[in-house]
Amino acid sequence: MRIRKSAERDFETMMEIYAHARAFMAEHGNPRQWGPTNWPPQDLIHQDIRKGNSYVCVNEDDKVIGTFFFVYGEDIEPTYRNITDGAWHDASPYGVVHRIAADHSEKGIGAFCISWALEQCGHLRIDTHGDNTVMQNLLRKLGFEQCGIIYVEEDNDPRLAFEKTLRR
Repeated sequence: MRIRKSAERDFETMMEIYAHARAFMAEHGNPRQWGPTNWPPQDLIHQDIRKGNSYVCVNEDDKVIGTFFFVYGEDIEPTYRNITDGAWHDASPYGVVHRIAADHSEKGIGAFCISWALEQCGHLRIDTHGDNTVMQNLLRKLGFEQCGIIYVEEDNDPRLAFEKTLRR
């Protein structure tokens, strides 16, 4: 597997992967995270691609099998400014992964994408819905620590906030 920036030619495949992810989440006890709003919206994915923050994971045959948003910088995620029931452990610039999804055609796609993002920046923050036990388990397996609760604009459901720093 390898990671590359997404291009408009990847858009339809990415949207198919997101549809697969919504169904997978619903089947695994997490129907509310993306389901009711048909998240993520197409406009947002086009914007991510244009801004250069959208990535795909491709297999050895160059087939797109996963997708995610990644950006790195200082104070780059406004929803992460307010964290309750805990605190971030590292105040340095950080990377953020959002909208991660895989087609499940191969084992370990999500772990590969998250590990790649962490290697790019050395400090990564990510959040997930309280019902998304699959993602929570993956993050813990990868050594992320739960830091508290954040809220997103899309809905009122709290998100569990995780962080990992390689510099510790």
